[in-house]
Amino acid sequence: MKIILVVGARPNFMKVAPLVAQLRLPGSRHTPVVVHTGQHYDYGMSQVFFDELELQPPEHYLEARTDGPVLQMGDIMVKFNAVLDAESPDLVLVVGDVTSTVACALAAAARDVPVAHVEAGLRSGDRRMPEEIHRMATDAVADMLFTHCADADANLAAENVPAHCVFRVGNLMIDTLHRFRPKAEASTVVADWGLEEGQYVLVTLHRPSNVDDAEALAGIVGAFERIQERLPVAFLVHPRTRDRLERFGLQGRLGAMANLQQREPVGYVEMLRLQASARLVLVDSGGIQEETTALGVPCLTMRENTERPVTITEGTNELVGADPQRIGDAALAVLDGRAKPGRVPELWDGHSAERLCAVLDRGVVRR
Repeated sequence: MKIILVVGARPNFMKVAPLVAQLRLPGSRHTPVVVHTGQHYDYGMSQVFFDELELQPPEHYLEARTDGPVLQMGDIMVKFNAVLDAESPDLVLVVGDVTSTVACALAAAARDVPVAHVEAGLRSGDRRMPEEIHRMATDAVADMLFTHCADADANLAAENVPAHCVFRVGNLMIDTLHRFRPKAEASTVVADWGLEEGQYVLVTLHRPSNVDDAEALAGIVGAFERIQERLPVAFLVHPRTRDRLERFGLQGRLGAMANLQQREPVGYVEMLRLQASARLVLVDSGGIQEETTALGVPCLTMRENTERPVTITEGTNELVGADPQRIGDAALAVLDGRAKPGRVPELWDGHSAERLCAVLDRGVVRR
């Protein structure tokens, strides 16, 4: 089969990389065609992942517009339609829950091109999150739904997705983690930043509900003040977050924290190294919840819900919301040695791409 694989934002690359590698092995019966929508378009948020994850340049780069999610979605659909004309694929495979995921899935479905969704069935129950709408819409049109946990299977069954369309194959992100763990262990980023193994807190923050509201962001900054009094904090500042910190006049407070360093986002290998060596990871993103669970590192998620509940029921993750008191108390509990135990979920073993390709070898399944 000719299979188009769509990427658009940094969470996508770690999921597509092991699949592209598997599809390009000698003897593969399939031809992968990678389409990069350009949803994240700069080097630090996109191209660095192609470089580090040993992905060849994409066959198509759509240069999606960036002036708002609705206009971007429409632009991606129009440009992806032209790719469908040029390639005539047997299957379009999308991953995750970003704008590119749903836009390309809808464009393919409108033309009756079979759609496969990797990371299907994840639900937070919070429809205020754009990603939740993306997940639901993509799963509604997908023919083949690849899941990584029993919770996702149950969600799809509750939405009346036919059982013959659902395939639990495991977590492709963990394939990438296993593959590049040795390279990450050789990274010197921890020492380069003046940090000690197991003696720092790693922070990322970018979700609109946390950074677009001045009061919420100020509260979270206050929690950082408490935490950095106990242990050094390495804060990777997303471009959106940096803009809001400056707009809300919070940069001065951060700059006054003697034990907190602000850093630009890093590539995959350095990020993996920083996570693996941290005493605690504090985030509001999705994929890091899974990576810390696989690494056995305590994670506190600054959200009221998660589409990855398996990282809580089985893994090392805890939800702490955006309340600064709750964030600070939970972080200090971990630093005092009271982190919750966790284990790696079933099939998060580094072989998910092999299982997924074995399904593809049997041919396309339609609803």
